Amino acid sequence: MTLRTLDVRASTATTLSASSKEEIAVRPRTLKRSDVGELAGTALSALCLTWLIYTRLTPLQGGLGFVLVWYLAFLASYWLVVRDQRGRMAASDRLAAVVITTVGVGLLVPLLLVVGYTVFRGYSALRPVFFTRTQATVGPLSGPTEGGGAHAIVGTLEQVGLAMLVSVPLGLATALYLNEVGGRLARPVRLIVDAMSAIPSIVAGLFVYALVVLSLGLGQSGFAASLALVVLMLPTVTRTTEVVLRLVPGSLREASLALGASEWRTAMRVVLPTARTGLVTAVILGIARAVGETAPLLLTAGGSARMHLNPFSGSQDALPLFVYRLVQFPQPAQIDRAWTGALVLLAVVLVLFVAARVIGSRGPGGGGRLRRRPR
Repeated sequence: MTLRTLDVRASTATTLSASSKEEIAVRPRTLKRSDVGELAGTALSALCLTWLIYTRLTPLQGGLGFVLVWYLAFLASYWLVVRDQRGRMAASDRLAAVVITTVGVGLLVPLLLVVGYTVFRGYSALRPVFFTRTQATVGPLSGPTEGGGAHAIVGTLEQVGLAMLVSVPLGLATALYLNEVGGRLARPVRLIVDAMSAIPSIVAGLFVYALVVLSLGLGQSGFAASLALVVLMLPTVTRTTEVVLRLVPGSLREASLALGASEWRTAMRVVLPTARTGLVTAVILGIARAVGETAPLLLTAGGSARMHLNPFSGSQDALPLFVYRLVQFPQPAQIDRAWTGALVLLAVVLVLFVAARVIGSRGPGGGGRLRRRPR
């Protein structure tokens, strides 16, 4: 009886050790120094092969074709090398990782180039007076560091703020109706939201210009510009909020209703706090959709070189209008001011994004992640 027990334990240990060896052997995502050497050596050999094909075997020319052929040769060579060393599954996993990394780098490089070039061109004329002065006393022959864009910054903040005050509550209410309430009008409302998301920005500007500026006779103002931005922000906020609300588990709603809460109380106390981070992301996407628009502001805001704090009367400037107006001048100083305005607009968007992410990182109870301590 004892010998049989020992044999069973020994066989079990042998099976477990064999299975653990198999599990250790099948780990395609572990990256070691030898893997880095294989990657670099394969890339170098593919480069040499591509050079041989381009310069000795074929009359091919062109830098883009050279890079494309080198990349395809690198993928094929790398897959063969990894398959020979670790098997087909590891080779497929490494190949997919290389392709995904390449796509990510390909998307990141243009973004870094755009941001870097904007910083390079706009930083030379950026001074503290840019945030405190206007263009009221600046002429085309003035230096690039004279004057500022305080009026455009204030106009952008006021217009986007008014647009948020209108579009965010409407977008949240519409998304709650589509996802939580439903009914006969849900399908037409969703169709209208989808149609609004495809409206060009110039059409939104023409609509507000014809309805508010001409028909009602209110004239061009920051309020008219904010209404045009509402038309652009509302479908983005609504669609993103609806998608976020769908991610809230249905068990939370069922638990709240089982405790006797109404649907409205469940939506306000359970659904919305659970989806708070996603709702902040929806607001960020709405701001990103509208903050850089120029076409609707040309028809509704009008533009101005002076400070207008009241968005309900008189033409008002904005950073997109500031950049668009100055970039049309042939003087280099005006071009430098336009690049400075573009840099400030980029910084404003970045500050809003960081602030929204900090607010969205707070949990439903109001405490931040850094304040939470495990009990």
